[in-house]
Parts: sequence; structure tokens; C-alpha cells
Amino acid sequence: MTSLPIASHARWLTVGAVAVAVLCGAGMALQSRLNGGLGVELGSATAAALWSFGSGFLILVIVLAVMPSGRAGVVALVRALRDGSLPWWGITGGLVGALFVFSQGLAAGLIGVALFTVSYVAGQSIGSVVIDRLGVAGMHPRHITWPRILGAVLALAAVVLASWGRIGEAGAPVWAYLLPFIAGVTVGWQQAVNGLVRHAAGSGLVATGVNFAVGAVVLGLAALVAVLVTGPPTGELQTPIFLLGGLVGIGFVLGMAVVVRRLGVLVLGLGTIAGQLAAAVALDAAFPAAGHPLQLTTILGSAVALTAVAIAAVPALFRRRAS
Repeated sequence: MTSLPIASHARWLTVGAVAVAVLCGAGMALQSRLNGGLGVELGSATAAALWSFGSGFLILVIVLAVMPSGRAGVVALVRALRDGSLPWWGITGGLVGALFVFSQGLAAGLIGVALFTVSYVAGQSIGSVVIDRLGVAGMHPRHITWPRILGAVLALAAVVLASWGRIGEAGAPVWAYLLPFIAGVTVGWQQAVNGLVRHAAGSGLVATGVNFAVGAVVLGLAALVAVLVTGPPTGELQTPIFLLGGLVGIGFVLGMAVVVRRLGVLVLGLGTIAGQLAAAVALDAAFPAAGHPLQLTTILGSAVALTAVAIAAVPALFRRRAS
């Protein structure tokens, strides 16, 4: 049996990794639909976000407990925190994750998955420019290039185009568009500090567990405050499939951790955004949020957002391959 040449084998591994990245992006869009629907049915975005993070955390606790490598990674993480090789702020990535799932439960059910994703991608594009320029969590600062600036501007234009005529309409206030945008701006920080945790623990699974643990604690406190102030959620679960948001979250977080070494952050981000936008439009076409059917402007906005990401990322990708 003739084996594939090494170069050909490496290319197929890269193609497979890109496919995984696209699927991870589709998983993010699917989670937005699930958590958004759960938030609407329960009448509480906080409760929906807490369930998503809490259920994911419990699954990860069980997996880490039964895997020897998981237990070893937890021990290594605790040691790194004690000796200071991992700073305390290195475990704050879960705060950003909590904001993301909270915005899913609060906004995705109001404006639809496609509009939610376009706003999130616009924030992600702009936030990545800032993170790259400043350099955080051990990353080297990168110069701001004209393609990246143009990409960020186009990303903002995509939000305006996708939401044209819909901001201010019943059930779609301005904050519903701003919240996913802010979550997108901060996601670069989450990726950077989660990378520190992966390095300290020697395990992407442990980094995922820490992310879910911190987010679950923060959302648990927020849910407690919400119950004390406004009382428990008054809604009722009608669609059990909406409970799968946490499981979907584990899938795409782990998937990105597996392929990031082969693709790099740049190509990984491009692949996940492509998956997010394509899946978001498909989900809104097949299962639109109540009162918010998919519109042509949303499809065009998604296309512009994807173009913005390509303009910002592809030149750097060619430089990376050339080097």
C-alpha cells in the first residue's frame, strides 16, 4: 500500500483543520440560536447563560476527573498559579465567555442569529486590530496595516447594512445590536489568556474547563442578584433542544484548541467567521426568530462582513506562508 507523500499528507491535514474551523464557527452560530431561544422561553437571559455555562462545566468536570491527562493538567495549572508563572488574570477568559453567552440569551432571540453574528464579527474584527497592536498576554505587538484598517471599517459598514431599517423597530432596541458587538471586541482577550492557561496546564481541555468554571461562577452570581431583584424566571421551557447550548459550546471550544497549532490564530479566525456567517444566515432562513424573518439586507451585510475579514486576514496569511 503506497502512502501519501509527506507534503501531500500535510496539505490534507491542513484542509481538514480548516474544515474543523468552519464547523466550529457554525457551532458558535448554533449556540447563539439555542441560547437565544432559551432566553426568550425562560424570560431570562441570565438563566439561559447560566444553564449554558453550568451544564458545560459539569460535563467538563466529569471528563477531566476520568482522564489521567486531565487530572495532571489541573495539578500543573494549580502549581503555575501558586508559583506565579501564570498570573491570576490569566484565568479571566471565562468573563468574556460569560458576556458572550449572556448576549446570546438576551439579544439573539430579539434580532435573529444572522444579525447577532454580523454585529459580533464586526466587534471581533475591530477588537483583533487593537489586541494585535497592543500585544497582550505574551503576544508580540503587530503593526496596523491598511488592509486591516479597511477590514475593520467594512466590518462596521456590514453591521449598518445588515441592520438597516430594523434598529428601533418593536422588539429590536439599539442595545440588542451593541451587546454582541461589545462581546466581539473582547473575544481577542479571551483567546489570548486562554492560550496562557493551555500553556501552563499543557491541556486544551483544562483551559476549556477553567473558561467554563469562571463563567459559571460569574453567571451564578448574576442569576442570584437577578432573582433577588426581580424574582425567579417566569417563563417555561417549551423546546428541550434549547438546553444543548453548553454541549455545543464545549464542542467548538475544544475543536479550536485542537486545530489552532496547525492553522494559527489568523486562519482559525477566518475559518470560524466564515462558518458563523454561513450558518447564521441558514439558521435564520430555516428557523427565524419570532417576528424577525431573514431579510436581504442581512444577507448582504453577512457577505460584506466576510469580505472585511478576508481583506484583513488574507494578506497576512500569504506573508505567513511565504516566510
